[in-house]
Amino acid sequence: MSTLQGNKLTCVRGDRKLFSDVNFSLETGGLMQVQGRNGSGKTSLLRMLCGLATPAHGDIRWDGVEIRSLGGSYHGAMTYLGHLSGVKDDLTAIENLRISSALAGVEIDERKAHEALQHMGLGGRELLPAKVLSQGQRRRVTLARLLVCQTVLWILDEPLTALDTTAVKLIQDLMERHLEHGGMIVMTTHQEIEITAVATQRLQLA
Repeated sequence: MSTLQGNKLTCVRGDRKLFSDVNFSLETGGLMQVQGRNGSGKTSLLRMLCGLATPAHGDIRWDGVEIRSLGGSYHGAMTYLGHLSGVKDDLTAIENLRISSALAGVEIDERKAHEALQHMGLGGRELLPAKVLSQGQRRRVTLARLLVCQTVLWILDEPLTALDTTAVKLIQDLMERHLEHGGMIVMTTHQEIEITAVATQRLQLA
């Protein structure tokens, strides 16, 4: 059983303290929704959990060990999707998915990328350059990484942005299956989402 813990986390940006003394513990099969008004530090917290930012105070532990000392072994267990699509305009959907997966340490062939994009409702658009796709379709290209990654912990910043109701249901089902198979999810979202999990918690940033 894996555990992700935050202990007395404090985030400071410039001369402003966004949050302080944040504590949580998330275990296998658990879902944590990070909530708060705009500017409360939700994205900053997720970036801390990914190791992309350092807390002003406190620490983050994976299976009891501070993540900064784990290096690649922690990043190999984690997938982070930011609130921006991150796709390259001049690359096709398949090329975007294969390159983003490779950068995350997962090599996939064209067939597997094609299957993942079809599952995401992008059948017939796999070879189109991303610049001709809608915002919702670009978001689906990004989220297709969840179908090919091999990680326990998903950290998702506004994953439902720009998605229609069909795509939202697809992503909810995908997250439920991940949790049922022993995964863990930390996410932010402005939309209502109904996911069955072993344990669901809400972390409110003041």
